[in-house]
Amino acid sequence: MVVAVIVIAFVYLSQVYADVLWYNQLGFLEVFVTENLSRIVLFLAAFLIMASAVYFSLRIAFRSRPIYAPDSAVQDNLNRYQAQLEPIRRLLMLGIPVVLGAFAGTAASSQWQQVLLFLNQVPFGRQDPEFGMDYAFYMFTLPFLSFVTGFLISVVIISAIATVLTHYLYGGIRLEEKGLFTTKAARLQIAIVAALFLILQGVNYWVDRYDTLLNQGRWAGALYTDVNAVIPTKAILAVAAIIVAVLFVVSAFIGRWRLPLIGTAMLIITALLAGGVYPSIVQRFQVDPSQLNAEREYIDRNIEMTREAYGLDRVETSTYRPEDNPQAGALNADGETTANIRLLDPNLVSDAFSQLQQFRQYYQFPETLNVDRYEIDGEIQDTVIAVRELDTDGVPTGWVNEHAFYTHGYGVVAAAGATVQPDGRPEFLQSGIPSTGLLGDESTYEPRIYFGESSPLYSVVGAPEGSDPAEIDRPQDENSDTDSRTTFDGDGGPMVGSPFNRLVYALKFQSTDLLLSDQVNSESQILYDRDPVDRVRKVAPYLTLDGNSYPAIVDGRVKWILDGYTTSSNFPYSQEQSLETATQDSQTAEGLTAALPAEQVNYIRNAVKATVDAYDGSVTLYAWDDQDPILRAWQNVYPSSLTSYSEMSADLLAHVRYPEDLFKVQRELLARYHVTSTNEFFDNSQAWSVPADPGALSDGTATASTPRQPPFYLTLQMPEQDEAAFSLTTPYIPFVPAGQTPRNVLYGFLAANGDAGTGEDGVKNENYGRLTLLDSSGQDSVVGPGQAQNLFNSDTTVSQELNLLRQGASEVINGNLLTLPIGGGIAYVQPVYVQSSGSSSFPVLRRVLVSFGEDVGFAPTLAEALDQVFGGDSGATTGDSDNVGETPEDPAAPPVEEGGEGATPTPAPTPDAGPGTTTGDPAADLRTALNDANTAIQEGNAALAAGDFATYGEAQERLQDALQRALDAEAQVAGDAG
Repeated sequence: MVVAVIVIAFVYLSQVYADVLWYNQLGFLEVFVTENLSRIVLFLAAFLIMASAVYFSLRIAFRSRPIYAPDSAVQDNLNRYQAQLEPIRRLLMLGIPVVLGAFAGTAASSQWQQVLLFLNQVPFGRQDPEFGMDYAFYMFTLPFLSFVTGFLISVVIISAIATVLTHYLYGGIRLEEKGLFTTKAARLQIAIVAALFLILQGVNYWVDRYDTLLNQGRWAGALYTDVNAVIPTKAILAVAAIIVAVLFVVSAFIGRWRLPLIGTAMLIITALLAGGVYPSIVQRFQVDPSQLNAEREYIDRNIEMTREAYGLDRVETSTYRPEDNPQAGALNADGETTANIRLLDPNLVSDAFSQLQQFRQYYQFPETLNVDRYEIDGEIQDTVIAVRELDTDGVPTGWVNEHAFYTHGYGVVAAAGATVQPDGRPEFLQSGIPSTGLLGDESTYEPRIYFGESSPLYSVVGAPEGSDPAEIDRPQDENSDTDSRTTFDGDGGPMVGSPFNRLVYALKFQSTDLLLSDQVNSESQILYDRDPVDRVRKVAPYLTLDGNSYPAIVDGRVKWILDGYTTSSNFPYSQEQSLETATQDSQTAEGLTAALPAEQVNYIRNAVKATVDAYDGSVTLYAWDDQDPILRAWQNVYPSSLTSYSEMSADLLAHVRYPEDLFKVQRELLARYHVTSTNEFFDNSQAWSVPADPGALSDGTATASTPRQPPFYLTLQMPEQDEAAFSLTTPYIPFVPAGQTPRNVLYGFLAANGDAGTGEDGVKNENYGRLTLLDSSGQDSVVGPGQAQNLFNSDTTVSQELNLLRQGASEVINGNLLTLPIGGGIAYVQPVYVQSSGSSSFPVLRRVLVSFGEDVGFAPTLAEALDQVFGGDSGATTGDSDNVGETPEDPAAPPVEEGGEGATPTPAPTPDAGPGTTTGDPAADLRTALNDANTAIQEGNAALAAGDFATYGEAQERLQDALQRALDAEAQVAGDAG
C-alpha cells in the first residue's frame, strides 16, 4: 500500500511539474499558480468550515449524552446500537467530518473565479434603476454572497442532521409515552443550530431582493409584481427570520418552545403567502388587466439595459427604402463594393486548395477556409486563406515518424476573393513550395507551421548546433520527390533532454519511446497543446473563445488570431440567451465551424484579441476592450499576463476583424431589440428573424430544423458612408411564430465594421465595431434571400444553362448567397461552381448569379451579370473592377480536373458536320458543338497532365468557340420549338 501511494503521488506530482514547465515556458506561470493556489485556499477553507462544524456537532452531542440505565425497549435497542458503534466511534467521528469536508472543499474550489472577481472587482460607474447599486454589485458581489450564504446554509443543515442523529442515538432525544423528551443540552444545541439557519435564511431573503433584477421571463428583470409585491415581502421575511432566530435562542435557555414554534409556523405561512399567493393576486388583478401600462417602465428598463449589456446601444439605425427596379448607372457610386464582391466561397474551395497546393500526402487544408484582407499593389483585397498543415493520417506509422520526423506543416496559401483564373480555379496570391507570392516568400516570413488546428499530439524537436537536421521540412520544390530536412530553432516547448524530464513526459503521454528513443537529445523540446484555441484557453481560463481562429501573415510570422469574450449572467434587467443556440447556423450544422458552449449569458464583450505564433507557439493576450470592468478585474488578478492593445503593430491591427460569434449573438438579440418603442416591443409586432440558409432550404420552404444563414465577411460601402470597410454582414426577414410559413422579404440589413487598423501601431480605427442597421421594414416588397434563391432556381434561362453545365454527370454547386445594399436597393450575388465526378476533381467557378428586385443576371463574370441586370451601364466595370469575377469565356465547360478523370461522354457525331462547321440544322449543329467541346476538353486535360500549357490554352480557345456555338444552337432550337 505504501508503494502504491508513493507511485500514485509521484505520477500526480509529475503532471503538476509538467504543467509548471509548460506555463513557465510560455511566460504564464502566474496563471497556473494563481488558479491553483485559489483552488487550494478555497478547498481548505471550505473543508475546515464543514469538517469543523460537523465534528463539533457530533462531539458536543456525544459528550452531553445522558447517562442512565435502559428503561424501555427503545432505549435498550439504542444501547445495542451504541455498543456496536463503540469500536469504530472515534474513526466515524473523524472520518465523517473529513469526507463531508472533502466534498464541500471540492465544490467550493470550483468557484475560484467568482471569488477572485469579488476580491478584485472594478466599478462600472453605472447604477441600476431600482436599488441604485453599481452594476459591479450584481456582477461581482451578488454571486459571491449567493455562494457564501448557500455554502453556509449547507453547513448548518448538515450539522443539524448530525446533531439530531447523535442526540437520538445517545438518548438526548427520545420518544416517550408522554411525548418527545429532550435534554437541556440537546435543546440548547438544536436551538443554536436552528437560530443560525434562520439568520442565514434571513440574509438569503434579503439578498433575493436583488436577485429579482436578474429574473428571466417574457421581459428580463424586476417587473411590476416584483417591485411592488416580491421585493417588499422579501424584506419582511428577512426581518421575521431574524426575530424567530432570537426566539429560538431565548427558548433554549428558558426551556419553553411555544414561541419559537409559533414563530416558525408563522414564518412558513408568511413565506407561502408572501412568496406565492400575494404576488399572484397582484399579477392577476393589478397587472394583467392593464399589463402594458403597468409594465411600461420595466419594459423600458429591459430594452435599455439589454442593449447596453450586448453592445447594441451603439447601433446606428437608418431607414432604407430599396429600389425594386435596376437603373442604368445605378452602381456608379458602388464601384469599390462591386470590385470587392467575394466570389470565392471559403466553404467550397478547400478541395481546390488541396488538389492544387497539397503536394504531399502528409499535408492538408481545413474543410472551411478563412476570409481576410491584404494590401496588394496599394489596394486592399479580400482573400481566402489557409495554412498547409501536417496531416497525421498521411504520416508513415512508427513513433519516430509520428513524433520526431514529421513535426510541422508548411506555408500559407491565399487566393483572391473577387477574381479567379480563366479556367475557374482560384487565383492564388500566395502559394507553392517554396512559399512565394504577393504576401511574401521564405526570405520575408517564416512559413513553418508547428502550431495549428491539426498538429500532432506532441512532437520532439530541436538538436545540438552542428548536428544533422532530422525533421522532414518540405519538398525541395513542387515537382521534387526529395524532401529537405530542418531543425526547430525556436523556444516552443519545455526542455525534455534531462532524464527526469523524459520520465515525466513519458508518464504524461504514456510512451516508453520518449524515455528510450535516441531521437531525444540534450537540446530537445517537446511541443504539445498545439491547437491555438487550446493554448489560449489554458492561459486565459476566464475567457470564452470564439469558435473560429484564423491565420494571417503578420510582421514576418504566421499568427493565429483569436477573439476572447468576457461573459456574465448577472447584468441587471438584461435578457439572457444561450451562446450555443445563438451561434448555430448552417456552418455549425455541417461541422465546418464550432458553436459556442451551452452557456447562458446576459452580458458579453470582445475583451481580448489573442495571437498564437504558428512557429514557436508563443501566446500574446491583448486587452482589446480595456474599459470592460470584468477584464479590468482579471487584469488585477493577473497583472502581467495581458498586454495593452496599444502594443499591437499596425500589421497586426490590419488583420484584426469583427468576431463572428459575437456578431451572431448580437444579431440574434437585435432581431427583437432593434425596437425601442415600448408599445411595439410589447406586442412584438416589429420582431425580425435571421433567415434560413437558402442553400439548406427543402423545396424552397424553411422548417424549424432548417439552419440559419451564417454571416459573411465582405468589403462593403454602406449607404451614406464615405468609404468601403471590411465588414461582417447579415440580413433580416420578418419574425414568424413556429408552425407558420415565413415571409421571406427583407426587413433589415446589419453590418459590423471590422477594419481595426489605421496604418499606425497601436491606434484603433475609430469606426471599428460600428454596427450599422438598415431598416427596410416599412416595405413588404423587398426580395429576401429565400426569394432571391427561388428566383435563381426558377429562371428559365438559368435552368437551361445549368443543364449544360451538368453535362457528363458534373455537379452544379451554388456558393454563398451574398446580400448587398447597392444601386439604391438590395442585390444578391451567388457564385456557381461546377465539379465533375472524378475522384480528383474539385469545384471551379463557372458562372455568377445576380438579382435585383425581380431581375436576374447569369453570366461568366460578375461584371457581365451586373450589366445584364443594370442594362449594360451599371458602372460595375469602372476603375479596378473590370476583371471582377473573371471566369472563362466558355462558361458551360465542365471543370478541368487532375488526370483527366470525369470527362464528358462523347455524343454521337453528326455525319455531315465537321469540327467548327454549321449545317443549318440547329439540332445537328448542337450535337456537333458538344462533340467539339468534348474533344477540346479531353485534349486540354491531356495537355494539362503533361504540363503543356500552350496546347492547353489552344484547347481552351476551341472549347470556348464550341460552347458558344452550342449555346447559339440551343437558343435556335428553343426558338423553333416556340
